[in-house]
Amino acid sequence: SGGGGMLSAILAAQKGQRALVVEREPRWGGTSAYSGGGMWMPINPLMIGDGLQDSPEKVLEYMNHVIGDVGPASSPARRRAYVEHAKDVVAWMLQQGMPVLRADKYPDYYPDKPGGMIGRSVELDACDGKQLGPWLPTIATMPGMPPLALRTAHARYFPLVLRTWEAFFGMAKVVLRSVAWLLTGRRPLGLGQALLGHLMIVAQRAGVEVWLESPMVSLVEEDGAIVGAVVERAGVPVRIRARTGVMITAGGFAKNAAFRKQHQPVGDEYTSAAPGDQGDAIRIGETVDAAMALMDDAWWGPTFMFPGNQPMFAVHERSMPGCILVDRHGKRFANESASYVDVGHAMLDLNPGGPPPDTWLILDARHRHQYMLGMMPPYFTPASAYNSGLIKKAATLDALAAACGIDAEGLRRTVQRFNGFARSGVDEDFGRGNTAYDRYYGDPTISPNPNLAPIENAPFYAVRMVCGDLGTKGGLLTDEHARVLRTDGSPIPGLYASGNSTASVMGHTYPGAGATLGPALTFAWIGVHHAIRTRSERSA
Repeated sequence: SGGGGMLSAILAAQKGQRALVVEREPRWGGTSAYSGGGMWMPINPLMIGDGLQDSPEKVLEYMNHVIGDVGPASSPARRRAYVEHAKDVVAWMLQQGMPVLRADKYPDYYPDKPGGMIGRSVELDACDGKQLGPWLPTIATMPGMPPLALRTAHARYFPLVLRTWEAFFGMAKVVLRSVAWLLTGRRPLGLGQALLGHLMIVAQRAGVEVWLESPMVSLVEEDGAIVGAVVERAGVPVRIRARTGVMITAGGFAKNAAFRKQHQPVGDEYTSAAPGDQGDAIRIGETVDAAMALMDDAWWGPTFMFPGNQPMFAVHERSMPGCILVDRHGKRFANESASYVDVGHAMLDLNPGGPPPDTWLILDARHRHQYMLGMMPPYFTPASAYNSGLIKKAATLDALAAACGIDAEGLRRTVQRFNGFARSGVDEDFGRGNTAYDRYYGDPTISPNPNLAPIENAPFYAVRMVCGDLGTKGGLLTDEHARVLRTDGSPIPGLYASGNSTASVMGHTYPGAGATLGPALTFAWIGVHHAIRTRSERSA
């Protein structure tokens, strides 16, 4: 019941099909509802309306440079299908009355690469949850997330709320709008919940049926084709005939410890995925000879483990000036401001083939007094953060190194070298601050480089960072029509898939904000159209 599943059902219903969504969890929305809600949608209508010059050739050039050759999961045909139809999904959303907005100023994650640009990411404005009626209490909610009318484009305001008037007034507007909604009886849903809320409103209008706590337990196969599924409802197996097709949009296997141990060096304890991300559909796909790809990969990224073992994906924190990310030798190993997937892969490379070691975000008093750290405001660090081991604090770098098990001499040398880069404005080791993406989460009041400032004001802090993820990116291998492929490369009639249940068209990387949700919705769109067209051809 995430973004791809809801869109599939709505589209099928609007085209005259009976559509049913089955969800294994007691809450609907999955990891899509946990997400930032952004969608990387090249050449979308909002870009055209704002005069941004994009083209299929430009997007494909960018994807080819960034993704490279990773096999059939990101074949030329799949890339082209995505580029050709992403804009159709955005146009359809607008036609449904969904408030699609451009994620203003958000650049591609590699804007310096050929074809890279600013403006391809879109998102939904806040949704009034009261319009969901009885579905509001069961929408999936990220732990600790307050009811705010928040968008992805607002994320850059958080760390700078005490630094720039734009950030201060931007956050004030978000808070005041949210309070106004609550006072007038509305329930603000932001980020991924906004996307799912608007989709559920359209789904109910289209007559889509949704079953919660109803896991799929098997697929029904006849003469080599998938013609339905067996779903457990209220403890009873129910055999459901699917005359047009079955669309698998059940997420990945981020929360399945055994599955992850089989395929990946990182367990399930650091993932930000929803609880239902158990890999059921991938396992069931294997029973019908479905091919798999990219099972060793995930949407990696540096992650804080907040008190209570609650993971929080780190985006802006490591990019603000006045901090560095180091290993146990006290050495930097990546551009801290780079895409989270790149930093995550760099963390994995610290112990190739094995569990990635802990790393530490080193910062000084100036950083702690100026910027937010997770949900902790400037100046305020709760005792629980120290007691849990998340943060270490010391009067000197040597004492901080001892508290963290870091080589003290290595840390001193690294900080000294980094401080020289901060003063010159040029990171000679990793190029931090060189791209528009780096600078998006920088501090514009700092010059000559908004991502660099010396680490020199005591006391000093170290924040434990682990290699977490937003979900896995390996799974069922699909073609350009979203058909699931057999191990011999042939399509399985009647079986389609999109999202994290599939091997990602983005390969091992992450081209831009929403490069997870964008393909999930787009290949759901493609698959439904293909399934209905195929059924019509059979009937004719």
